[in-house]
Amino acid sequence: MHNIAIQAEHAPAKSIPTIYPEPFASRMAGRTVQVLGDLFGLQNFGINRVTLAPGGMSALRHAHRLQDEFVYVLQGQPTLVTDEGETLLQPGMCAGFKAGTGNAHHLINRSTGNCVYLVVGDRTPGDSASYPDDDIVAQANDAGQWHFFHKDGRPY
Repeated sequence: MHNIAIQAEHAPAKSIPTIYPEPFASRMAGRTVQVLGDLFGLQNFGINRVTLAPGGMSALRHAHRLQDEFVYVLQGQPTLVTDEGETLLQPGMCAGFKAGTGNAHHLINRSTGNCVYLVVGDRTPGDSASYPDDDIVAQANDAGQWHFFHKDGRPY
């Protein structure tokens, strides 16, 4: 039986802070993810509450081929970095990333306090992600498990 309601800040953090392989995984230091959707057995989309410590980064700058993403800022002032440049976000602001546009994005906390935001994404089987700034690409299988490769196709 899944909970009907829970305080988001009391949700357990992921035991594995990132699924990126090294040398990328260590770049996610300063990020804590609380997987909220899984608490309720949601299968079609995920909802995470993410806290970025000062200097923390949400992810490598990436673009999904099939998955839409949505971010809603709760606390702090994260900097959104996209192909168009940088935008300082404030609590109450949101950003969306339509699948297949190729517009790579991520959040960086350049402030002196924590940033907290919600991120919502669908769980489309067979998604892939490109990373224009790094030698990595990602491919999800039909079960939603991500596999990472160098841009020349060699696996990590």
